[in-house]
Amino acid sequence: MQRKLLYFINPISGTANKGRLVQTISQKTTQQKLSYQILYTTKEGDYSFLPNKIKDENITDVIICGGDGTIKTIASFLLQSDVNIGILPVGSGNGLAHGSGIGGNINKALEIIFEGKTKHIDGFYVNNNFGCMLAGLGFDAAVALEFAGRKRRGLLPYVKISLHRFFTSTTFPFEISFKDISIKTDALFISFANSNQFGSRIKIAPRATLSDGLLDVVVVTKKNRIITALSILRQIIFGKIQASEDVVAKKKNIYYFHADKITIQNPFMAPMHIDGEPCESSETIEVKILPRAIRLLCP
Repeated sequence: MQRKLLYFINPISGTANKGRLVQTISQKTTQQKLSYQILYTTKEGDYSFLPNKIKDENITDVIICGGDGTIKTIASFLLQSDVNIGILPVGSGNGLAHGSGIGGNINKALEIIFEGKTKHIDGFYVNNNFGCMLAGLGFDAAVALEFAGRKRRGLLPYVKISLHRFFTSTTFPFEISFKDISIKTDALFISFANSNQFGSRIKIAPRATLSDGLLDVVVVTKKNRIITALSILRQIIFGKIQASEDVVAKKKNIYYFHADKITIQNPFMAPMHIDGEPCESSETIEVKILPRAIRLLCP
């Protein structure tokens, strides 16, 4: 079948020049002699028309030009469908692009798209809201909320917000249940990782893979001294957090374990995000993996 590409460009993601991006897409896709269209994302995020458009116009590939939030929104309308999904990483962190081996270079990402190699990757649900890469409660969600309200995008503003929040945020009480285990703890944050990183190559869950049918869950429990905070921050930045043999015996104020389904009691309504996008929190949160959710164009 002749490939037909549909590009979705988020006009406000990251810091990339979108006019130049359109020129690059048009030039390189034309050189490949592939049929293509370019559409722009909308603030409303309603892409319910996509399945019918794909079927009626024989579209084979949907290429998402944006960050992780854009990817998860569009992909949620294409779950387990017969279409390839590609990524052009023009967001602030591009965690899924880095975690899947696509990287952050637009030209290399286009080469991967044109080669047409695909792999099924998992997704997940948080209280019936879809995600591709990472969800979290507490500190990182507070960062996502503050970042979403800033006009200036890019890595530097995100890092500044993260550092400020890390040293000033308080912990929240949680009860975490999975399989036959229950953990009650005060935590700075909880991350549910499908990919191995927050974005920008900062690894929160070094052992996480996108197609193992499991989420890597990281719980950072204490931040009562500066030296403890710095130790935790170093482990995150350099990807040194490791899974414990015994999940109940936490190491260095961190739990790290694997599960396909987790229930969180969140009585103080800690803020929550999915793929870097703030979302409504809840007192009870159900997180579960969705195996083979999308067919991703990757190396």
